[in-house]
Amino acid sequence: PSDPFISEPLPAVELRVSCKSLLDRDTLNKSDPCVMLMVQNQGQWTELDRTEVIKSNLNPVFAKVLMLDYYFEEVQKLRFEVYDIHGTHSIGTRDDDFLGGVECTLGQIVAQKKMVKPLLLKYGKYAGKSTITDLFSKSDPFLEIYRINDDGTEQLVHRTEVIKNNLNPVWEPFKVSLISLCSCDDERKLKCLVWDYDSRGKHDFIGEFYTNFKEMQKISLGNKVSSVRHSVIHWRLISVIVAIDFTASNGDPRNSCSLHYINPYQPNEYLKALIAVGEICQDYDSDKRFSALGFGARIPPNYEVSHDFAINFNPEDDECEEIQGVVEAYQNCLPKIQLYGPTNVAPIINRIAKLAAGKEPIKDASLYHILLILTDGVVTDMADTREAIVRASYQPMSIIIVGVGNADFTDMQILDGDDGVLRSPKGEPVLRDIVQFVPFRDFKTASPAALAKCVLAEVPKQVVEYFSHKAIPPINPVLNSNPNSIANTPE
Repeated sequence: PSDPFISEPLPAVELRVSCKSLLDRDTLNKSDPCVMLMVQNQGQWTELDRTEVIKSNLNPVFAKVLMLDYYFEEVQKLRFEVYDIHGTHSIGTRDDDFLGGVECTLGQIVAQKKMVKPLLLKYGKYAGKSTITDLFSKSDPFLEIYRINDDGTEQLVHRTEVIKNNLNPVWEPFKVSLISLCSCDDERKLKCLVWDYDSRGKHDFIGEFYTNFKEMQKISLGNKVSSVRHSVIHWRLISVIVAIDFTASNGDPRNSCSLHYINPYQPNEYLKALIAVGEICQDYDSDKRFSALGFGARIPPNYEVSHDFAINFNPEDDECEEIQGVVEAYQNCLPKIQLYGPTNVAPIINRIAKLAAGKEPIKDASLYHILLILTDGVVTDMADTREAIVRASYQPMSIIIVGVGNADFTDMQILDGDDGVLRSPKGEPVLRDIVQFVPFRDFKTASPAALAKCVLAEVPKQVVEYFSHKAIPPINPVLNSNPNSIANTPE
């Protein structure tokens, strides 16, 4: 986004809601339930939308789709409240009108596709065996193909029919003459747009890609289309890896002037950046475990310099439980190491790129990696880092670099690629832009949410580019059959 403090939404999310075993509040008839969707803004809950009322039903499946904008880089807190509605269709204020509620984040629903949770009454008491199911709705896609003319203008060649409620669309065969399609030039560029149909004409943009007739004869167009849809919203599993700079330029951690100083009253800049980004990403990580690595320090037992070590000192399992586990490992690590140098990040980038390549199945990329590097200075191994990033740009991964402290980070902008295509020392360009660099000092007075917005803003685009390049179709959903659990297998 042009303004890092303003988020740009991805296509609107559609949620379908159902309930089971609701409490029966009415004396003569069964409850007449309605679900209210609340969103939290600046600490206040406000109603965004609500379902229709279903008469005399304790197991309602609501027809109305609840719609809201989706911001990947924000924690969007939601609350679903179920009420027994009386004659005027107004929400009652009496306690006996309230059938239960539940809180979650939109990120959890998007990542898990289907979420089943027990309804709670006031003070955290369970509403009997009542449950609510939030289902991340499917789309109604259609495809448009445009020919790019010699003067750069676009000419619509074909628009397909709409396929309802389908993430794996197979449109009816159609015929287009080569003259209309590409003026008999099989290398003429074609632009393909995928839309989510809206009856009001306000179709949601799903994604786009470019091809030509020559390429279309080699690869299924449908694979490209489905990869575009998948990569915009339908995240697979995300693995977050944190890499922390432990070079001597940070200062002695025992000194209050050190960037690694542990202040009992407020987190240092490393922790602020880690928590801001980690709290967003952990909703998309299936097991909420984060690999936590360090570089630039002398480590026990031999106190040799390492540019790739587990901060929990367990090389067999470098993962920590949730972001709080990373925070604890970081704080426990500091007294045991000697800050040294230099600031080499290529070894960790190469390690994660190798990990991403090794875990990628032939026909599917079920795991996308986000490497968060926190550093206080310009990298020493710039040439090796550029080479590592070029190699990594072919793998399912993104790299976020947060510059901590007041160093001159001018040279780090080269890695970002915003001012030009990053190239290896031999001149090879990156396949796609995978790096986002942000100096933390620009956000010292801003909220953690503002930092997260800027840091994560480019990740959805980077995921789109990877899946589009690989032409990877979505996976069919495999949902947990236990009604009291949350299904963790994404589509």
